[in-house]
Amino acid sequence: MSLIPFNNFSGQPAGLTTLFFTELWERFSYYGMRAILVLYLISDTSSKNPGLGWSNEDAIQLYGWYTALVYLACVPGGILADKYLSLKNSVILGGGLLCLGHLSLAVNHIHFFFFGLFSIICGVGLLKPSISSLVGNLYRKNDLRRDQGFTIFYIGINFGAFFASIIVGYVGEVYGWHFGFSLAGLGMVLGQIIFISGRKNFNNNLKTEKIVKKKNKLNKIEIDRIKLIALASLILIIFWASFEQAGGLMNIFAYEKTDRLIDFLNFEVPASWFQSINPLLIILLGFFVSALWLSFQKKGFLSSSIFKMAVGIIIMGAGFVFMFFAAQDAKIYGKSPMFWLMLAYLFHTIGELCASPVILSFITKLSPKQLVASIMGIYFAAIGLGNKFAGSIGQYSEKLGEKTVFIGITIVCVSVGSIVIFFHNKLIRLSHGIDK
Repeated sequence: MSLIPFNNFSGQPAGLTTLFFTELWERFSYYGMRAILVLYLISDTSSKNPGLGWSNEDAIQLYGWYTALVYLACVPGGILADKYLSLKNSVILGGGLLCLGHLSLAVNHIHFFFFGLFSIICGVGLLKPSISSLVGNLYRKNDLRRDQGFTIFYIGINFGAFFASIIVGYVGEVYGWHFGFSLAGLGMVLGQIIFISGRKNFNNNLKTEKIVKKKNKLNKIEIDRIKLIALASLILIIFWASFEQAGGLMNIFAYEKTDRLIDFLNFEVPASWFQSINPLLIILLGFFVSALWLSFQKKGFLSSSIFKMAVGIIIMGAGFVFMFFAAQDAKIYGKSPMFWLMLAYLFHTIGELCASPVILSFITKLSPKQLVASIMGIYFAAIGLGNKFAGSIGQYSEKLGEKTVFIGITIVCVSVGSIVIFFHNKLIRLSHGIDK
């Protein structure tokens, strides 16, 4: 009996279903743990739901380092996959380390806590670039289904993230942080079982990997395309440095400075539930944003991947204007209404939909086949650097003030996006016709 509720997405390769549900549960575990990590760190040791009692600054610093290393580990992980392990074996080994790491966090001991973080870092480093590369390998070079396949895959990521924030966040805040970590671990175990049960769908990819590994010399076109990927990754460092305030500074703002009480229900919304707004909106808006760009393309409007990324950064940065107003209300009235956070997440989501799914398909189209996981690892390293900068920005909020930080993020994002649009035509030439 299959563990997957349906056999295949209409018109898509069989392996996409396996990868969709594997990544759904891997992201369930990651985002579930992310939703409660900072809250666990700053909770008093003597409270009803005790944590580690760290200061906000120390908690954000650890969060920044952890989320940075998770993605920086994708560089050696991608190299190992390309040269030694194969994509499929890297997913299996990385998934095993993730199961070990998340379940270690369920144990209430500081040594298990740090061991768990280390195992998760190593596990994501192996799994993340390889599973995204496996999606690309399902399609031939000019297969028109590729972008849609990555959109489906990306929606799977956000199904996992949405339910993680709701379920793991609620259990962690109400019943105990370590019960929440346990749920995240069980989700990863289920994802690992699904991938192993469907691994036969990727046997043909192993043959392809062996063939392309024999080709090592890069021509000028391939080098130019790698340069374009590197430039896109640098641009997205700014994007993720801003976007990842969601798990740190914005998470603490929701916990400490947002009026979360719904009076007529006599119910206080758990702070971690705000983490579910972004993935829910991605699920609801994903195909609409994709269709909008497709209609622009048919009308001859600029719709290259680089242009979409630039627009995404500008829109996401604009979302922090609402956080500026939220911080202003909190300073005047003591607490901020929830709608400011919700508006900020709406803009962040639209910006993400313009930028993030695009880059995954972009990399698999532009990368030489023998280096696809390694280059995917470089992209995830950019996410890691963005996460580290996110932690640094969050730390400075104590000194500079939240209003200054939020409006500063808006200015930087709008400026970077505008510069990219200005140089768009020069950048696009490096794709040599693939990205128009």
